[in-house]
Amino acid sequence: MPKINELKKGSVVELNGVPHIVKTYDVRNPSSRGASTMYKVRFNNLKTGQKVDETFKGEDMIKEVETTKVSVMYSYIDGDNYVFMNNEDYSQYLLAADELEEEQKYITEGLTGITALLYEDQVLAIEMPTNVELEVIETNPGTKSTGAGRTKPAVLSTGYEIQVPEFIEPNEIVKVSTLTGKFLSRA
Repeated sequence: MPKINELKKGSVVELNGVPHIVKTYDVRNPSSRGASTMYKVRFNNLKTGQKVDETFKGEDMIKEVETTKVSVMYSYIDGDNYVFMNNEDYSQYLLAADELEEEQKYITEGLTGITALLYEDQVLAIEMPTNVELEVIETNPGTKSTGAGRTKPAVLSTGYEIQVPEFIEPNEIVKVSTLTGKFLSRA
C-alpha cells in the first residue's frame, strides 16, 4: 500500500471498495511549523464516472488496484471516441474525448509510444510519450534574429498554439514536450 505522496496522475486506487483513477493531484504545503502537508486529489469513480474530491495527509496510506500497461498506437476518431490499437495483438480500445482533455493537443494519426492503462480490459487512461513531433501550420515568417530567446506564436497541426523561436517557418516539424507543452527543438 503506497502513501498518498507516492500517487501520480493515472494511478488507480481503491476508495470505499470501488476503484478510482487519479485525475488531478495538488500538494498544499502549510505555512505554519509542525503542520503536515495536505494532498488534494480528484478521482473519477471507474464504475459510475462520478468525480470525487478527497484531501489526505502525506502519511496516509491508500490501496492501489492492479492494472495492466500495454503499448498502443492512436488510430482514429470514431464520433466522440478516440480509438487506440494494441501494438501486440491489434485489439482496439475506445477512450472518450472528454477523458483526453490535455492529451488531445498532442495526438496525431499513427502516433506511437503511447502506453494505455487497462483495468478489466477497459482503457482508464493513456500515458503520452515525453515529446512528440508536430507540424507548424501557421506562424509569422521566420527571421534571422540576433535577439536570443525571442519567440512568436505558432499553431500546430493539432490546433494547439505554442511559442516557438523566431526562426521557425510554417510547415516545419517541431518537437514539443508533452510534460510542459513547450517547444523543444526542430525535428
